[in-house]
Amino acid sequence: MVCRRAGSCGFFLTLRTLLLTTGHAVVSRLWMEEDLALNLQEKQAVVAEVGAQVAQAQTIVLAEYRGIAVSEITKLRANARKSGVYFHVLKNTLARRAVQGTQFEALADKMIGPLVYSISVDAVAAAKVVHEFARTNEKLVVKAGAYNGKLLDVAGVNALATVPSKEVLLAQLCGLLQSPVSGLARVLSAVAEQKTVAA
Repeated sequence: MVCRRAGSCGFFLTLRTLLLTTGHAVVSRLWMEEDLALNLQEKQAVVAEVGAQVAQAQTIVLAEYRGIAVSEITKLRANARKSGVYFHVLKNTLARRAVQGTQFEALADKMIGPLVYSISVDAVAAAKVVHEFARTNEKLVVKAGAYNGKLLDVAGVNALATVPSKEVLLAQLCGLLQSPVSGLARVLSAVAEQKTVAA
């Protein structure tokens, strides 16, 4: 965090430490949106980093996070990381610049208020992480999303979240392919046993 006024850094660091050590129930926007005081080079670096994620992504989900406990947001970030999801609180103006000229540009109009950005290469991971957390924590509110250039409303994000992941679909396909083969093998084995008994 870059401090513009003398002594202001000490206040923000003390506030952040207090929030973390006392288990304060509400995540401070001052703590979550550290990029508010970024200089030009830092802003460009953030836009470049987010732009790199967006360039590879199939899905982006936006959710409002007002009043979520620090411990809860920490769990959500850990779940997102495990699922390969880029999950960050970003300043909306920087996020708008990052999606400019991409298939997600239509989301720029939805980037209003305190938002977390969930971005994934996997088609359903970003939606699934946010959807699963929002089911048990009403303070995380899905606002919008986009999948392969198509703008999604809340219902669309929730529908995308219920689609099985790529790994699950592949496992189901393998199961379907194996069942006729194993059934055929059992039939052939039974026929072979009948022929040996008859002989």
